[in-house]
Amino acid sequence: MAFISDALLRVKPSATIAATQKARELKAAGRDIISLSVGEPDFDTPENIKQAAITAIQRGETKYTPVLGIQPLREAIAAKFKRENGLDYKASQTIVGTGGKHILFNAFLATLNAGDEVIIPAPYWVSYPDMVAIAGGTPVPVATTMEHGFKLQAADLDRAITPKTKWLLLNSPSNPSGAAYTHAQLKALTDVLLRHPHVWVLTDDIYEHLTYGDFTFTTPAQVEPALIDRTLTMNGVSKSYAMTGWRIGYAAGPEPLIKAMDMLQGQQTSGACSIAQWASVEALTGPQDFIPERRKIFESRRDLVVSMLNQAKYLKCPSPEGAFYVYPSCAEAIGKTTPEGKTIASDEDFVSALLEAEGVAVVQGSAFGLGPNFRISYATKTELLEDACTKIQRFCASLI
Repeated sequence: MAFISDALLRVKPSATIAATQKARELKAAGRDIISLSVGEPDFDTPENIKQAAITAIQRGETKYTPVLGIQPLREAIAAKFKRENGLDYKASQTIVGTGGKHILFNAFLATLNAGDEVIIPAPYWVSYPDMVAIAGGTPVPVATTMEHGFKLQAADLDRAITPKTKWLLLNSPSNPSGAAYTHAQLKALTDVLLRHPHVWVLTDDIYEHLTYGDFTFTTPAQVEPALIDRTLTMNGVSKSYAMTGWRIGYAAGPEPLIKAMDMLQGQQTSGACSIAQWASVEALTGPQDFIPERRKIFESRRDLVVSMLNQAKYLKCPSPEGAFYVYPSCAEAIGKTTPEGKTIASDEDFVSALLEAEGVAVVQGSAFGLGPNFRISYATKTELLEDACTKIQRFCASLI
């Protein structure tokens, strides 16, 4: 259509949203569907956080807020970064947005010019390249391997950097793979960045609290303090606090960048929802004891899913360090045929045939920039996961 902008023509629909919507439609049509396509905790928002929102409403906190966020939340964000990450940010270096996606989007809009490059390790969250494209930049995917735990290697980062590189976008733990970088693995990457002072770092730490076993989370500016003046550290309340619908993300970084994002946001959405901001103050400053309890449940679900998928014919599933996703390879299923005579020529074919045969909705790895794999979200009830994995095993066994 002639009136659609060139920027929008560069964008593809979100594959994860499309998969979830297709599952909803099939369910509405009467099919028995198990959807493992959505990245959303099945737990409810903790009661104290909900109560803080109710109290804020009763107190009349229902007016416009400053574009950058209410002061108590910005102070809570700065305190969180100091307490949990050892990062010395002032409240004036923080910004609150309508979800983590909003923060990332505005960072790119505020900094990218035509031709600027953003290095994105693959597999990546489906929205990253499209955000960069809308802002006029050029996404530069750098493939990782299952053998390296789906983690960017220092030599590959070094090779990908050009004079046009503006950002490295790093998501740990990762959506879709669950891969999380150790301190030593991050140090190898930050050592490369020290040799390229024109490259900034944008971290997506939204799954910070969802790591398993004895893994210790670290973030790039914490590993290499010399990078703090060219790092935007992003986080949010969606995953750790089961607050996806509240739509609050936040970040901290150098004040000139925060001021640029402030100016952009002021002409775009203004401040985030006042009630959600007050709820987020309680999330960051209130009791945190439910986080390890829920993390333990997620970890047991991860172990169950990894075990059952590795018992499925043609699948190989590594055990990720964090988030609530697994990213199994279905490479050995490529070229096989379904009982109905359909050839599995790609991971997209695999996912479509699985949904048709067994009613299990997952997302193809090609949507995340690396296949043949598929993503499963295990943020759902254990009995549903068992049922779904049994159906996946049955589907794989039927391929010839």
